[in-house]
Amino acid sequence: MNKWTRLKRPLMIAVLCGTAITSLQGCVEMAVGSAVVGTLAATDRRTFGAQTEDKAILFKGETRVPSVVGNAGHVNVTSFNRKVLLTGEVRDEAMKAAVEREVANIEGVQSIVNDIEIGPISSFSSRSNDSLITGKVKAAFVDAKDLYANSIKVVTENGSVYLMGRVTQREGQLASDVARGVNGVKRVVKVFEYISEEDLRQLTRTSDDPNRK
Repeated sequence: MNKWTRLKRPLMIAVLCGTAITSLQGCVEMAVGSAVVGTLAATDRRTFGAQTEDKAILFKGETRVPSVVGNAGHVNVTSFNRKVLLTGEVRDEAMKAAVEREVANIEGVQSIVNDIEIGPISSFSSRSNDSLITGKVKAAFVDAKDLYANSIKVVTENGSVYLMGRVTQREGQLASDVARGVNGVKRVVKVFEYISEEDLRQLTRTSDDPNRK
């Protein structure tokens, strides 16, 4: 495997430790430091522009959604390559639809997967357990052969694991199988953007090139 394969375990361990310390997805960069995050960003299969837009979409979504749900819901917004995943709980279908409309109006959003559930807001213990499951799934990806862990974003909601990223069909199936084998996972939902094996080879060659701009 390439340089990323040799580096991925210590880097991912740093990320996982940072996540455990902060318990907030948006704080990982501060926790692990710019050098590690810079390396992870360089191996991301999104363009730099897409990564920047995803951060902007996330910020705007987390700012706008609370004004829609108030105390009657709990919604997580995740953006990967301009595809937005909505998870969490709201009181009724009308609120679920209102959240989707609000997010759809954010500049840069190309598509939305709305998997918000109708029901009571999840407890703190449930969310903590979800964070633990996410960490275990990421760790399992690091250990798995033929998987680039940084190419897959993991989101867990009430035991359901959502997988996002730009992967081949082969990688997507492998990631799904690995995630299903993690203790505590109730179901796995693939929200992937699929690329060809040739696309993957091109991306791998680019990330390995020391002269890459």
